[in-house]
Amino acid sequence: MTQGGKVRNRDEMRWGIRKKLIFFLLLATVLPFGTAITVTYFYTTKSLNDRSVTLNHDLMLKGQEELSVYLEDVAQMSSVLYRYTPFINVMRNGVSSNLVVNQEEVRRVLAYLFNSRPEIEQMHLYIHEDKVSYTNYHSRISGRAKYENIFSHPYYGRLTAVDGYSLIEPPHEIYSYNNISVIPNSQKVNVLSFHNVIQDVPLADVLGFLSIDINLSKISAIADRLYTKDVEDLYIMNEKGMIIYSSNENEIGMENKEKWFEQVKKEPESGKSLEWKDDHFSGVIVYGKFTDSFKDWSIVKRIPYDVLYQGARETALINILIGFATLVFAMLGTMFVSFKLTAPIKVLIGNMKKVEKGELKADFDSLGTDEIGMLGRHFKLMLAKIDELIESEYKLEIENKASQLRVLQSQINPHFLYNALQSIGTLALKSNAVPVYSLLTSLSNIMRYSMNMKDDIVSFGSELNHVKSYLSLQKQRFDEQFEFKLNIEEEVKEIHVPKMILQPIVENCFKHGFDQRIENAWIEIEALFENDNRVVIHVKDNGIGPSNDQLEKIRQELFHGNSKTDKQRESIGLKNIYDRLQIYYHNQANLIINRNEEGGFTVTIQIPKEMPKEVEHS
Repeated sequence: MTQGGKVRNRDEMRWGIRKKLIFFLLLATVLPFGTAITVTYFYTTKSLNDRSVTLNHDLMLKGQEELSVYLEDVAQMSSVLYRYTPFINVMRNGVSSNLVVNQEEVRRVLAYLFNSRPEIEQMHLYIHEDKVSYTNYHSRISGRAKYENIFSHPYYGRLTAVDGYSLIEPPHEIYSYNNISVIPNSQKVNVLSFHNVIQDVPLADVLGFLSIDINLSKISAIADRLYTKDVEDLYIMNEKGMIIYSSNENEIGMENKEKWFEQVKKEPESGKSLEWKDDHFSGVIVYGKFTDSFKDWSIVKRIPYDVLYQGARETALINILIGFATLVFAMLGTMFVSFKLTAPIKVLIGNMKKVEKGELKADFDSLGTDEIGMLGRHFKLMLAKIDELIESEYKLEIENKASQLRVLQSQINPHFLYNALQSIGTLALKSNAVPVYSLLTSLSNIMRYSMNMKDDIVSFGSELNHVKSYLSLQKQRFDEQFEFKLNIEEEVKEIHVPKMILQPIVENCFKHGFDQRIENAWIEIEALFENDNRVVIHVKDNGIGPSNDQLEKIRQELFHGNSKTDKQRESIGLKNIYDRLQIYYHNQANLIINRNEEGGFTVTIQIPKEMPKEVEHS
């Protein structure tokens, strides 16, 4: 073996089927599984993100609604006073008009309102008619005190200049109104103040002001249900960015100047969330905006990525562990399968090498029951068949020699016949019997053409001359009762066709078309080119023709006949012609049989202009 051949063999062994199988099986295991883990992680995080945003946004909407109802209820507490006429009269006429009675009414109203909600820390009532005010701090109602410069308070002054009856002061440390409440420093807590104007309905004259300070316990209780402490952040802010509530208590009452909040304010109201990343926070911000009385208030929840994607990371870790275990199992399984699969292939290759050396024997009983085992069984059958064919070939060669001898012996009779017919024809000429000589010549041509075993492919002109000789004999036989017509293009005569494709068809016309009557009978043969690359040959007669059932039966026998019926039919016939055409023209020929409208039978042969080269020169 050459050096190049050795290198090729080494390359083939280096990448043999076993190594390829191991490589591709591992690739088919690792690549899809790794891709699946990556895609799963990506879609899991996206799904968790979308689902978390939706759930948190829905939760915040419910909390926002609950907060709005609560704040609205506190803001509307002053509306109860309008239904209590004695108190409204006090506000109109002042306390001094009947000091004892009116002060009792004031105390009764302040006590009632203070006890209506446990989160109320302090209440302040200002009566404009007398310019006096009262406070109720932890159920301790103060005495009457003058409040001359009431509009110096920032919210009382704004209440007279804005539409509406109430303003909310952001969370702040509780303070004493008009310096009449005694509030110990140890009890100064953050409160949310609701400042309400009391008007003389329907005149809209200002009768006074009512302020309600509430602690943040109720707001905290609602907000605490909307987030997870020490994990997520929650903010509630008014229209100016003042923090009403924060998960970080130190930020309550301060203005939110963070960049992320500026971005939230720019987001459309239809939005739900945005992703944010800076030095202090990296995650998803879910937001909602209040409506109605608290329009432009915002509720914001910040969820870090670590919390949001914790489930996805755990799922990915589990998938990686499962993937590693699967990979180990796949490697072991791949090794087993590759050795199990390639072992019988190596046995088969060894036997093929023996066949190359001429040993037609297999040295194995079975290679298994799978496809490779089936391949081994067929390999053994192939060896047996080859051995049988070699033996048959020798027998066939001997038989051919014997056949050739018999053909040589049989040629004696045709030569004797040709000589005898020639002698009779010469005698007929001497006796001036020209028609007899013509008939003998036609018969001699027919016999010579039919008995010529050497040429199986002939020119169409030769085939046509043979048919003309046959028709001439039939013309002599039936005389005026029969006519034939040949319509042949000259170029068609030059093409090559299989021998004996016309005469059997013409003979059938006499056997089946004219068997009942022979009067004014005719046969027409037409041959012409079609589309320059195909030849069409028509053989028509005016015989009785087949019935529809007979025609269908002929077609069935012609195109779907089996070997048994073929043996019962004469050796030369339509079926024989059709089969030979398919063989010679490689299934590119066609044979069509039809009834004529005026009666009779038409056989059409369609063949290529040129016969396949390997057939023509065989």
